[in-house]
Amino acid sequence: MEISHSIRSDSAILDGEIVCLDADGKSNFHKLLFRREWPHFFAFDLLKLDGRDLRSLPLIERKRRLKCLVPKVESRLRYVEHIHGEGEEFYRLACEHDLEGIVRKWKFGTYRTDGHQTSRIKVKNPAYSQAEGRHERFEKRRPKWDRTKWVRSELSLL
Repeated sequence: MEISHSIRSDSAILDGEIVCLDADGKSNFHKLLFRREWPHFFAFDLLKLDGRDLRSLPLIERKRRLKCLVPKVESRLRYVEHIHGEGEEFYRLACEHDLEGIVRKWKFGTYRTDGHQTSRIKVKNPAYSQAEGRHERFEKRRPKWDRTKWVRSELSLL
């Protein structure tokens, strides 16, 4: 609720990620999955603002507008800064700090959802420590369909 009240507009659709943070500011997947902390929303794109579709605008313009919406004070809604160039060095640092990876976007790209083209590429850290067993944990928590009703699968804390 705090996140939605932090946006300085009547309505907005943001693209981003929900994460829980450790004391050092790194995301902690287990805290999010098992609801051990209050989450933060890291916004990196603005798709609609007060009913206007912004997806056809260049990313750099959508981010400029997004930055105006996000609070300037500490909040659970955070703006994700971007870095021009230096992608290889940024990726190396992400891996060195055991982060999941980076997302590369073309700054003049539009927001594409047609599945044929994209202006973004997610580059994952193959050695990311929190990736191990992640898929299996999601499968255990996902509802299963038994043709007549939804049934919750057994949950187990790992």
